[in-house]
Amino acid sequence: MRILLLVTSPRLPAGLLTAEAWDAVRAQPVLAAAESPLTDAVRAAGGAVTIVPPRVDALLEHARESDVIWLAGPTGDPDLARELGVRLARQPGLAELEVTYGSWDPAGARLLDAVAVMDRLYSPGGDPWKRAQTHQSLAQFMLEEAYEAYDAIEAEDLAGLREELGDVLLQVVLHARLAEDLPEDQRWSVDDVAAGLVDKMIRRNPHVFAGTEVGSIDEIIKNWEQIKKAEKSRDSAMDGVALSQPALALAAKFLQRAERAHLDVALPEGDDLGSRLLRLVAAARAAGEDPEAALRAAALRYAEAVRAAERS
Repeated sequence: MRILLLVTSPRLPAGLLTAEAWDAVRAQPVLAAAESPLTDAVRAAGGAVTIVPPRVDALLEHARESDVIWLAGPTGDPDLARELGVRLARQPGLAELEVTYGSWDPAGARLLDAVAVMDRLYSPGGDPWKRAQTHQSLAQFMLEEAYEAYDAIEAEDLAGLREELGDVLLQVVLHARLAEDLPEDQRWSVDDVAAGLVDKMIRRNPHVFAGTEVGSIDEIIKNWEQIKKAEKSRDSAMDGVALSQPALALAAKFLQRAERAHLDVALPEGDDLGSRLLRLVAAARAAGEDPEAALRAAALRYAEAVRAAERS
């Protein structure tokens, strides 16, 4: 006799199974540990489902009479499958074990889990700290997590980057969950965030999605800027720059925007510190250097020199 372990994705609607899986559950007795949307779907399609304890002996008892299918739970029942595999390896005459996948997680499926977990944490009975937050109180954490991801990139720590991007994603999901409780005329969700991103990516990449011909990376960037300018209806090349970024990076961004707009505006000639720093930033850009990264590297070298002095 044969026991077919049918594994499905809990992140897809219960009826989305392969044709092979549907043929199997209609033709053979189906066992499951509990009622679920999948057991309902199997019955609705003409299959017979019996609820039995999730134990190896129970499966083997039913398998003595005919081939059976075990509908695995949301986690795939790895402990049960392992115990059953060990038993059949020792006593191969009891039954044959086969594992098949009736559905698979699509790419990005675990993002649904992130949204569901955040909803649980933010809902009544969840995490009091998260329920007490506002967009304003969380703002600092968004910056901190982004900086930590930046540090992982600079350190070429790919494992660390994966973790830090998770922390950035946490901020995105939490902000979106907070927004679901806004007044109705202001409310939005993580789906609205994703939908806006998708629309923007398609709109700003016509060379991929609309057949626009481009010859180089520079042309792609130029086209991107033109589309962005038309979208934002901005009055100035200086509009839309994130003013909360570090001052050196802010200065470099303003200089870049002026250059792209083909505006030749004289740098300040004053002898004050700010004017001198702005001229240094302009000189760094002219030399092809990133002033923010250069100062950061110099500061880190100085910090290491201080540590060396402390050790000695």
